[in-house]
Amino acid sequence: MRANCSSSSGCTANSSEGELPVGPEVHGNLELVFTVVSAVMMGLLMFSLGCSVEFRKLWAHIRRPWGIAVGLLCQFGLMPLTAYLLAISFSLKPAQAIAVLIMGCCPGGTISNIFTFWVEGDMDLSITMTTCSTVAALGMMPLCLYLYTSSWNLEQTLTIPYQNIGITLVCLTIPVAFGIYVNYRWPKQSKIILKIGAIVGGVLLLVVAVAGVVLAKGSWNSDITLLTISFIFPLIGHVTGFLLALLTHQSWQRCRTISLETGAQNIQMCVTMLQLSFTAKQLVQMLSFPLAYGLFQLLDGFLIVAAYKMYKRRLKNEHRKKDTDYAEGCHKKKSTSLKETGAFLEVNEEVALTPGPSVPMDFHTAFESTSHVSSCT
Repeated sequence: MRANCSSSSGCTANSSEGELPVGPEVHGNLELVFTVVSAVMMGLLMFSLGCSVEFRKLWAHIRRPWGIAVGLLCQFGLMPLTAYLLAISFSLKPAQAIAVLIMGCCPGGTISNIFTFWVEGDMDLSITMTTCSTVAALGMMPLCLYLYTSSWNLEQTLTIPYQNIGITLVCLTIPVAFGIYVNYRWPKQSKIILKIGAIVGGVLLLVVAVAGVVLAKGSWNSDITLLTISFIFPLIGHVTGFLLALLTHQSWQRCRTISLETGAQNIQMCVTMLQLSFTAKQLVQMLSFPLAYGLFQLLDGFLIVAAYKMYKRRLKNEHRKKDTDYAEGCHKKKSTSLKETGAFLEVNEEVALTPGPSVPMDFHTAFESTSHVSSCT
């Protein structure tokens, strides 16, 4: 496979700053406002999610990083391999295949932290995995891209967005660190902040999804093959991540966390890398994939959360039904025991009033009846 781009000045990475193309057809001021507002809201959101993290549990994950190791294996082992196999199986064009592979090599996105909170996953593991995968991306992204594109005879030099990775780390670690501190000093107030953050997270996801579609309307194309891949790719990530976590004997809570972390990729990093490495003409064929992937991973996340909530509600209803049946059974048993005890006392009163030889009273039967009552209470 050969990409139709050389290392000359025609490529974006080697052109001047004024020639840097921007895929979405948007006005500069509007795009700047949207970026700043999204960054501020994301920082506040990560601060609120950090209020659910306990330093003791976070340190335990770092000391025994089995969950982190499984997550990194999914992130930089399964996802790049899946992207490569999808590109080969669907016989994609060179530019489209590169876009799919870059998405598979990106680290996990912060969107996974929001969904993990909603499905009651391991927030300590989720935030640790997101941070570790972003740090590991400094070396793993170029390594994975080199390994999988070496057989494609690629002439284009891919530019790793190291600055974007650094900004992501700062926007992730600093708000979370403040959140951990607030949770340590003021645990009651941190719960209130966490509830507000969950609502803000839902609003933020909807705003980003709608704004992304509107602002990037010029970058969409009607390639059914790319839309199909963008639909099944995150699903494959969620399923394989869950299965690998299950095979390594992780808890159900960790399995849910690793599954969401695997399927959720850093869309912004993928878009930045494409803009730095390719021309405006090539971006028309490429940018539709990360945008569609982002929308489908949002849809998949909401579906997973909805399925989990339905499962929890079903379990709650079953437990409530069992408790009701148990209470009704205890009530019937209590009524029967009281009747038997009353009849026993009446018989013994008659025996006591009737002259004749004394008959020993069977207190054992009475104690048995009352023991049934006490077991229900």
